[in-house]
Amino acid sequence: MRFFYEVLKVHAVVRGGALALALVMGLLVTGCASDKDDVLPPDEPAEKIYNEGLTLLRRQEPEKAAKRFEDVDKTHPYSEWARKSLLMTTYAYFEAGKYDEAIATGKRYIALYPGSQDAAYAHYLVASALYENIPDITRDQRKTRQALDALEDVARKYPNTEYAATAKKKIEVARDQLAGKEMLIGRYYLEQRNYTGAINRFKIVVTQYQTTRQVEEALYRLTEAYMALGVVNEAQTAAAVLGYNFPDSSWYKDAYKLVQAGGVEPQENKASWISQAFKKMGLG
Repeated sequence: MRFFYEVLKVHAVVRGGALALALVMGLLVTGCASDKDDVLPPDEPAEKIYNEGLTLLRRQEPEKAAKRFEDVDKTHPYSEWARKSLLMTTYAYFEAGKYDEAIATGKRYIALYPGSQDAAYAHYLVASALYENIPDITRDQRKTRQALDALEDVARKYPNTEYAATAKKKIEVARDQLAGKEMLIGRYYLEQRNYTGAINRFKIVVTQYQTTRQVEEALYRLTEAYMALGVVNEAQTAAAVLGYNFPDSSWYKDAYKLVQAGGVEPQENKASWISQAFKKMGLG
């Protein structure tokens, strides 16, 4: 039994730190799990099937573990073991990289047991599974938006938990991904000399994602697009705001050279939407 505890502790530290450790140790039942691999008949005790699932997790066979936890739900659907097993099914599928399955079982847990003390962890697992499903930046980003919404939901509902702290880190990555997608499209429009279309995309980054790493380039690209259109005052403002907020940025150096080549200097127009956007965020 001592060995079982130690293995679970190591597994929790490697895969999820305090969060996974709290879950596994909190749901761990007394008595050592059976090492038997045979499928148990329906009248086997729920605790015994559940312990088989824990044993499979210990063996680092999470997908098989998920199936055993599902067996508890099937054979003892109205028991406390079924509730615990449903959450463990979600966890096991997540560990196995079966994110769609983890999302489905996690959502089912939340629907059935919204007031459970483990509902916060179920929400976090669902959000994390959605996060792991984030596609390549060149593809449609609907799944990224879904992940962002779910992570923000965790941070909002459980603000003083470790789940919220970890969710916030993932939120920044998801937001940067969405901003990066806008930049990708904006750069394409620039190449096509569709300057208005490009400006609209870079504007989204500046107004909605200005805490991401994409905003520096967005301001430079706005400088570039406005200079190409001959809207010099907005180009000057973009360059000036870039220089004020990111004075050491290589993008600012390029923006400065660009406006100078047009015979002007970076100069902020306080009435510009660019200036107003940064003031709303307390920048510039």
